[in-house]
This record gives sequence, structure tokens and C-alpha cells, in this order.
Amino acid sequence: MNLAALIDAALPQTQCTRCGYPDCRGYADAVATAEAEINQCPPGGAEGVARLAAITGRPVLPLNPANGVEATRGVAVIDEAWCIGCTLCIKVCPADCIVGAPKAMHVVVAAQCTGCELCVPACPVDCISMPEVTTTTGWAAWSQPQAAEARERYVFRQFRRHREAEENDARLMAKAEAKLADVAAASAITDPALLDRKRAVIEAALSRARAKRG
Repeated sequence: MNLAALIDAALPQTQCTRCGYPDCRGYADAVATAEAEINQCPPGGAEGVARLAAITGRPVLPLNPANGVEATRGVAVIDEAWCIGCTLCIKVCPADCIVGAPKAMHVVVAAQCTGCELCVPACPVDCISMPEVTTTTGWAAWSQPQAAEARERYVFRQFRRHREAEENDARLMAKAEAKLADVAAASAITDPALLDRKRAVIEAALSRARAKRG
């Protein structure tokens, strides 16, 4: 296991982004290359800093207040009376622990919530709160098995989102190719010059899509 992987394994895997990186692995990579300090993970707290110090051989530092403070762990709760079913919280949840559909009630699976708080600012009607579920902080409020499960859920979420994006791109390409096959039938335009221009636009869009897919 390389240094970045060792660091990643020592992080709480909340994917909260408070460290200044998109996810825990991104922060681990930055610490491994000395781009980031070892004191930028509030969920890990002082114990987390000590873990990273032991792995990297760097001196222990106090948690950087610019990244947040060590605190008790909260779990997201959605106020059903105010939820409008916008799905914005679902889209930002790194643990995929919010269940719901457009214009339908959303519910948080509390046992899977990492307390990242990313859903709170995403909610346009401010109907998500983060009540405390622990009196302890840092790693005392979170366990290694919970971190491992959170990582698995995040990795699967990334895989699912990538797969869905590819499937959507494939559907759009198939639709564009069908229109390109018979532009005249797919359009209300009858002017040959305008049809040629439309055909060129579709061909250019398909070329960009193919290049993107590699």
C-alpha cells in the first residue's frame, strides 16, 4: 500500500470537503505529496492529526481553524413539512444515504449518514438540520468500520454516477445519429441550405461527443 493509500485509510471518509479537497482520497494524495498539511480534517480531530503524523513522519500540529473545529457528530434530518422534493440534497450526498424522488418526500437513512453537512447548504428551503448524535468528538465519535462503510458507499456512488453519465451520453448520441440519418424527416425545415447547416451542427456535436468518450 503506497503512502497516499495509507493516509486515505486513516481518514474518517466523511467526504465533507472541509479539508479543501473534493474528497478524502484527494486530501490523502495532497498530504502524500506535501501539498497539504496533516491538520486539515476536522472530522478526524486531534486523533486524526496524530494518525497522519505517525504515517507521514511529520510533527503533530493543532487542527487548522481555517478548515473547521473538532466537534460532536451530527446526522441529517429532513423536516417533512417543508421538504419540496427538489432532490438537490440527494445529488450532493456522498454516502447516497438520502432516499427520495423529484417532488416526493426525502428521508435520510441515519445509520448511513456521515454527518458531512453538504446537504444543509444545498437545501433551498432550509429544511435540513444536523442534531447531535454523540457527546464525543473526532474519532471517538466515529469508528473504523463506519469509515470503511462510508468509503464503500462513496466509491459505489462515484461508479454509479459515471455509469449513468455514460448511459445518458449514449442515449443522446443515438438520438442525434437517428436525426442525422434523415434530417429532412426530423425537421420542419425545408430549405436545403438550412438543412445542410443543421446537418453540420449535428455532425459537429456528435464529433465532440465521440471525442469526449474517447
